[in-house]
Amino acid sequence: MELTELTISQAHQGLLKKEFSALDLCKAYLGRIKNRDKEIFAYLTVSEKLALSQAQKVDEMIAKGGEIPLLAGIPVAIKDLLMVKGLKCTAGSKILENYIAPYDATVIKKLRAQGAVILGKTNMDEFAMGASGERSAFGPTKNPYDLTRVPGGSSSGSAAAVADNMACYALGTDTGGSIRQPSSFCGTVGIKPTYGAVSRYGLMAMCCSLDHVGAITKTVEDAKIVFDAIKGKDSMDSTSVESISNAKAQMLKINELKIGIPKEYFIEGIDPEVERLVREAVKKYEQMGAKVQEISLPHTEYAIATYYIIVPCEISANMARYDGIKYGYSTVKSKKHKSQDLLDVYLKSRAEGFGEEVRRRIIIGTYALSSGYYDAYYLKAQKVRTLIKRDFEKAFEKVDIILAPTTPTPAFKIGENVSDPLTMYLCDVFTAPLDLAGLPGISIPCGKINNLPVGLQVMGNYFEEDKVFQVAQIFEENK
Repeated sequence: MELTELTISQAHQGLLKKEFSALDLCKAYLGRIKNRDKEIFAYLTVSEKLALSQAQKVDEMIAKGGEIPLLAGIPVAIKDLLMVKGLKCTAGSKILENYIAPYDATVIKKLRAQGAVILGKTNMDEFAMGASGERSAFGPTKNPYDLTRVPGGSSSGSAAAVADNMACYALGTDTGGSIRQPSSFCGTVGIKPTYGAVSRYGLMAMCCSLDHVGAITKTVEDAKIVFDAIKGKDSMDSTSVESISNAKAQMLKINELKIGIPKEYFIEGIDPEVERLVREAVKKYEQMGAKVQEISLPHTEYAIATYYIIVPCEISANMARYDGIKYGYSTVKSKKHKSQDLLDVYLKSRAEGFGEEVRRRIIIGTYALSSGYYDAYYLKAQKVRTLIKRDFEKAFEKVDIILAPTTPTPAFKIGENVSDPLTMYLCDVFTAPLDLAGLPGISIPCGKINNLPVGLQVMGNYFEEDKVFQVAQIFEENK
């Protein structure tokens, strides 16, 4: 087996047994990136010097004979929305093309403390606004399974890097499905934790009430390792909490497991082959002794409309900081813009720095928050969000876990939906409800259609990540 094909746990064991060094592992991944990334464009920045120095430190620790953490020496890719001190952090946008992060995000501090090796920053839809990986200001990422297709978004580069063995694991973010959806398209494992389980400090905000930091990995076991390393309360993020350990999850028996299948997730428009593969996965759980029952999440049909009111409203506020004055792209230095007043600087810097999708969402959000429309749109959307949350709460009174497709189709062709925002937004139809409710979910591969991966989504109750991991691992080990 090639070094770049190892999982986190396999690489950790290899380092402990001195079958290879952390430097060997790092160089193997850097070589893979040099060979493959020209085609896939998963990385915006490759931090070769940093990675090699971090790998060398881990080798020195191993040489001294001390214990090393599970992630020590393991190469990781970071979505370019998370701050890594000293590296560019562009958010996939021209407006931050040359911005250097002045500090580490909390999750990066935690990875550094573990001895992780940071390979670089990954490509993404601009400011995480996209579901395909085509909305990066620097060019689209391609799906490693088929270079004519999208990898999903917005954590496009993170998923593609892991799928193509250009990183052992990656960090991504999920606001409407941006970890789980690309994981489904690229055949990786993607975990979106409970809202607040992982600190958002150092994450460039798109939608503060919906943004989640999570991991994209090769296996469920790896996803749990990364989640355990980055979770926990952070004094720099008032929404973060200590994860509640679930003793019941550790004793879970498959014949006691109650699985819910939401009828609203098997709707007209879903690819029949996706439905077949997901139902076959459910049947495997049933054959192993789990009790399966149909449930209803009646407000699912309003999730996309609700999501695309709340998110643009928060975007409108969060994007206001990019004004061409404090940092980022500004027309002040541009030769083509002369004798500008302050308003000109604001308008022209934002018009030239932001891409089409970002501008669209700012306009929608500003309109929805404007006088006379706030109650009709934003306030009503928040009320429906509460109803969606209650649907899940009622469902978890009857079942332990909910299973559903991650996406309605496999990866589509690059350019196929780019001019149709509504079709693109519907990619999140099965993932956005979980973000609105703030619940944990994981996407795991459950088969392929014409060599294109399909994801099974395992959803759990608040802070029951342990149970989600266990149920996902049961399928992974028995598929």
